[in-house]
Amino acid sequence: MYQEHAQRILDLLHKSPTRGVITAAEAGQALSILENEVAASRLHPENDVEHDAHTPEKEEDESNEHAKAQRVGFGARAYPLLEMLRSAKADGNDIIWGV
Repeated sequence: MYQEHAQRILDLLHKSPTRGVITAAEAGQALSILENEVAASRLHPENDVEHDAHTPEKEEDESNEHAKAQRVGFGARAYPLLEMLRSAKADGNDIIWGV
């Protein structure tokens, strides 16, 4: 995940995007925070959709449908971390990055 996409997620968890750890003990709380944010973002999807910074807004001769399909919401961005948090909580493992 690019840092600009991870920033919102990690800000919610009060973690640095460059280096950090979510302990197994913190995983449950982190999971709750992110699940609540995903639920809130689904209530107002028009405000939540982000365009991938590495994809042009709309290319020449591209349909509006295709350009819209390239947009990624918060839930999709958070999904991999949510899955890691569920696994970390269940198995008693920490999540570590930037080491």
